[in-house]
Amino acid sequence: MLKIGDFSKLSRISIRMLRHYDEIGILRPESVDEFTGYRYYSESQLPLAGRIQALKSLRFGLSVIKEILGKYRDPQEMEQFLLVKRKELEEEVMAAKQKLTLLDSTLKWLRKDGSLMDYDVTLKTVPERYVASVRQVIPAYEQEGILWEMMCRELEPQKVQQAVPCYGMAIFHDEGHKEHDPDVEIQSAVVGKYQDTEHVRFKTVPPILIASATYKGGYDQISRVNAAVADCPAAKLTYFLAFAEYCLYFVYANLRFLCAAFPLSLYSESSVP
Repeated sequence: MLKIGDFSKLSRISIRMLRHYDEIGILRPESVDEFTGYRYYSESQLPLAGRIQALKSLRFGLSVIKEILGKYRDPQEMEQFLLVKRKELEEEVMAAKQKLTLLDSTLKWLRKDGSLMDYDVTLKTVPERYVASVRQVIPAYEQEGILWEMMCRELEPQKVQQAVPCYGMAIFHDEGHKEHDPDVEIQSAVVGKYQDTEHVRFKTVPPILIASATYKGGYDQISRVNAAVADCPAAKLTYFLAFAEYCLYFVYANLRFLCAAFPLSLYSESSVP
């Protein structure tokens, strides 16, 4: 039999954690002295301790480890646990890559001129236009392509003619920024009259004066662009009128109604009406 200190050294698990494992029922000592309360372990428990450490290294929580240990000898059950954890780790890796991309982008701007670059803000009027519109709640802002694909699919049978310029844009209708499920509308100007479809509505939209800043890149830059627009004196004068955020896209004139998923590396314009 091994004292808890000796078992701790052999298993590389601290005495504190061994006591915790005993309390939650993951790894109980072989015996406990009824007079002194000392815990004693056997050498045969070392493989179990090794399994616990291996599962912890895979970032399983203790409650899940306890469940896994009860099904450790069932290959199918173990495969399901591991597949779920693999999916979680893939999502964490993706999130980390996005953060690295944002970090690299920020470093690139800093190294370009020694400071975070400002954006040129101008006032302009988007004229009255007849548009095809789709408005939906989508999972996230960067999944806006769902709406463009929906528009493309439903307008294909009518052979809709795109206007030039098409004034392709996204309008974010929520009062503030949302972490999930934003209310997004896309619009693209068209020539002619057409029938509404399941999700696409045709309508005439009035002209609107906007303060805008043009940039090339994805949503990782949108906060800096918005800050530039918000700091524009002319934009501040019109803030009290409305505050629906826009993104206008300029590269679709040579495409046939956005038949591809929406790419995030196009020239975009962040606007405040």
